[in-house]
Amino acid sequence: MILGVTGGIASGKSSVVAVFAELGARVVSADQLAREVVAPGSAVLQQLTARFGTEILFDDGHLDRKRLGDLVFADAAARQDLNGIMHPAIATLSRQRLREAVASGAPLVVYEAPLLYEVGAEDRVDAVLVVTIDEGQQLQRLIKRDGLTLEQARTRVAAQMPQSEKTARADYLLDNSGPWEETRLQAAALFKRLASDSH
Repeated sequence: MILGVTGGIASGKSSVVAVFAELGARVVSADQLAREVVAPGSAVLQQLTARFGTEILFDDGHLDRKRLGDLVFADAAARQDLNGIMHPAIATLSRQRLREAVASGAPLVVYEAPLLYEVGAEDRVDAVLVVTIDEGQQLQRLIKRDGLTLEQARTRVAAQMPQSEKTARADYLLDNSGPWEETRLQAAALFKRLASDSH
């Protein structure tokens, strides 16, 4: 079984996915694939510099993700251009990696994808888990994690599909607003259920 895991920014998706990995799931991360497709010299990186300029690169030729993020977060058209370049490349690579993960015989394959619904990637998975979080906590975590102002954090949250829309489309929900130990236990219980279902 392939479980898609998504949720809003700073909701704790990666922490939940780490629990699944500890328990034996094979994880394919869209963020990791996004880093791979923009490796120096790649066709995707060339397209990005053609669109956004060479100032999005570090001196060593690697992509400056923060610089690119700052450029696109406040500009919907630029974000659309970025997605148009990135998502087809990530889609191709994710399908290949998910096939390999399924073939490995793991009890559960997890596709961690922050923009699962936004890019229409739910057709790559059998079910979707949305990790939810209280909005106030989400903003606090984001400010602390990324060193943002409250205004910047709000802009980033507002740029995403609303949490309510994601939860309405989910097969499973996991609320990460409480103590981490509670979330961990919920994640472990869900893993056990899904791993036994797929055998």
